[in-house]
Amino acid sequence: MSIDIVPPVAHRHISRFINVDGIRTHYIEVGEGPNLVMLHGGEFGANAELCWEYLIPLLAPHFRIVAPDWLGFGQTAKVYDFENRRARMCWHMARFVEVMAIDKAHFVGNSMGGTLLLQMAAEKPCRLPIDRLISISGGGFLPDNAHRQSLLDYDGTEESMARVLEAIFDNPVWYSDPAYIKRRHEISIAPGAWESVAAARFRSPSDPLRSEFGNADTTPYGNIGAPVLVIAGARDKLRLPGYANDMIRHMPNPKLALFEDGGHCPNIEQPEETAAVMLKFLLDQA
Repeated sequence: MSIDIVPPVAHRHISRFINVDGIRTHYIEVGEGPNLVMLHGGEFGANAELCWEYLIPLLAPHFRIVAPDWLGFGQTAKVYDFENRRARMCWHMARFVEVMAIDKAHFVGNSMGGTLLLQMAAEKPCRLPIDRLISISGGGFLPDNAHRQSLLDYDGTEESMARVLEAIFDNPVWYSDPAYIKRRHEISIAPGAWESVAAARFRSPSDPLRSEFGNADTTPYGNIGAPVLVIAGARDKLRLPGYANDMIRHMPNPKLALFEDGGHCPNIEQPEETAAVMLKFLLDQA
């Protein structure tokens, strides 16, 4: 099957900035209608545009899309909290939604974005005004395998970026195309970009050696009150088979869309199929 990896030009350069408690925060905004907040993943060089550029043209006719860059990623300020990175990122995202005056929205997250979104949705009280929630390859048990190590070991070279892309994509076209590798690589080595993501490797000599991967998933999914759609790829190299079923059995109101030929980023590799299941879930008001 031939895949065109050139992004839709009409939606590539719609970007804005907003000040969130002194933090310069970048986001993409396009479309009209109900709010849809889209949260990107966390690999080196990740940002809102790269994550969602193939889905945005398919969803923008139905929604007002707001897709921010997480704290430390993309064109948002390169800030890293060594005391509690996760808490600071979630705080910044919740405040971004408040500053944007979004009082109700559908939310979708891919990979890290999906994991943090599910964790925030499970908080009591939930800090996000979630109507419906979609997680693409997020949440659940995160194994510490060889492909995960390829993400963590990124050294800022194009060769290493190709290994990162091999870990997150199923079809080889995405990690063998020189132009796509170069584009991803250039974003990953922008000032502060590599440092902000790589800082997660640092450990004080007094801290016990512990990875955030390979540990039991303790997210209280039963607290999530909003309807949830989990989109998972059966060929996801960063997950174990059946992880999504293990996760949704704890949720009160879940749906699962399993792509038998999908990897970790069906939002990029299979945008038409992903958009179809998203629209069915989001537009079904029954």
